[in-house]
Order: sequence, then C-alpha cells, then structure tokens
Amino acid sequence: MTHSKPRFRVALATTQDDFIAAQQLRYDVFVDELGGAGPMVDHEARLERDEFDPYFDHLLLFDDARTSGNPVVGVYRLLADHKERDLGRFYSEDEFDLTPLRRSGRKLLELGRSCVHADYRGGSAMMHLWQGLADYVARHEIEILFGVASFHGTDIADIAPALSLLHHKHRATQSLRPHAIGADAIDMNILPYESIDRKSAMLKVPALIKAYLRLGGMVGQGAFVDHAFNTTDVCLVLDMAQMNEKQRQIYDRA
Repeated sequence: MTHSKPRFRVALATTQDDFIAAQQLRYDVFVDELGGAGPMVDHEARLERDEFDPYFDHLLLFDDARTSGNPVVGVYRLLADHKERDLGRFYSEDEFDLTPLRRSGRKLLELGRSCVHADYRGGSAMMHLWQGLADYVARHEIEILFGVASFHGTDIADIAPALSLLHHKHRATQSLRPHAIGADAIDMNILPYESIDRKSAMLKVPALIKAYLRLGGMVGQGAFVDHAFNTTDVCLVLDMAQMNEKQRQIYDRA
C-alpha cells in the first residue's frame, strides 16, 4: 500500500526502463490478477508483452512519491493511424472488423492495455491518465478514439444482461460500428431489452467501460471471447465531435 500522498506525473515512455516498468505493471494486472496469458509473456521476468509493443506509444503514470516497487502505477497504450501504417493493422483487428472506422476518413487513435496499480484505484490516478490522454488527443488532432475494453471472465450467462444492455442502448452508429469476427465472436443481443434489470446490469459493466459511456462512448456489434486473456471484449468507439456539452465538461475536467 502507498502511505505518502502521491505525486503524479504523466509522460510517454522514452527509455527501455520505462517500457519494462509498463510491462511489469501489465503483468501484475493482466496476468497475476486477471489470469491472462500470451505467447510473448515472460513469467520469469514478470513482463506482459506482445508483438505490438514496439509500434505503440506508451502513456505512463508515475508516482514520484513511491519509494519502493515499480514507479509506474498506470499505463495506456496508444496507436495513432499515422503509426498504424508502419504496422499494417490495429491490435483490435484480431477481434473486430474495423472497416467502418477506416472508411470514415477521420483521424483515429486506438487505445489499449489500460491499467492502474491496485493501490491507486478509486482515486484520482485514472483522471491523471485521462489528462495525459486528452493532451495527446489534442496534440495529434485525433477525431475518433476506439479500442477493446474487457469484462473479466468468459461466463457469458453471468454478463448477458450487461452485454444485452450495451447492445440495445449503446451501439455506435452504423457508419462507425465495428463488428466482432471469428469463431469466438458472439452476439450481444442475448436478452430482450424489456427483460433487463438495468441497474443490476450496469453493476456488471466494468468501471472503465462506464466511464467511456458517460463521455458518449458507444460499442460495436457483438463481443469477442478472449480465452487466452480470460476476458470478454467489446469494441468501444468515442467520436470526439459528438460529445454534448455535459460530456465535454467531464472530458475537459480530466
């Protein structure tokens, strides 16, 4: 646990130590906490990594008051479309068809691998990360944010009300709507809207997804069951031009 008041600082990773610290935090969260895995995960060094890492910008949240352990306490992985050209695809395209986003002709930013150290959840850490993200978006004139966001676990019956609610009330407009692909894609239209207890369904929606919904974020068509990471994934889309004034104030406060 942290005992002193945090001194947060947000910066892009620039050194090998920065990247290793980010991958160590990702290991703590995605492997230790959530039971994830992957072909490039290094269990001996406790690094969660993949082949996409060299192409992404890594936005890091440091606590400069932290006297022991990993100084990086939050991570966001970012891939703008001008960098995607070097890679040839977005990370999300393993699970979702992004054709509508690609055809939009607008400037895209893919978000992923978002996590915060367990000791810093429920406070202002995520808001500091979002402030750094807002600065990045403004600097690169990004128009649409998107990326995979996850429910923990693969028990679809348990999260069927939440997935169904997202399908009925929060689907992206068709012109910007990715759809899940492959053998592990599932339909989120599981329950009729009239049968859903909206309050209990929203309790099953992860906090990060709810935060994007409050900003006007929407989801694609269908979900993807990621057995390797022990998650059920949806594709979130946030059109910066469609934020209403209330949502813009929330975003600007970040």
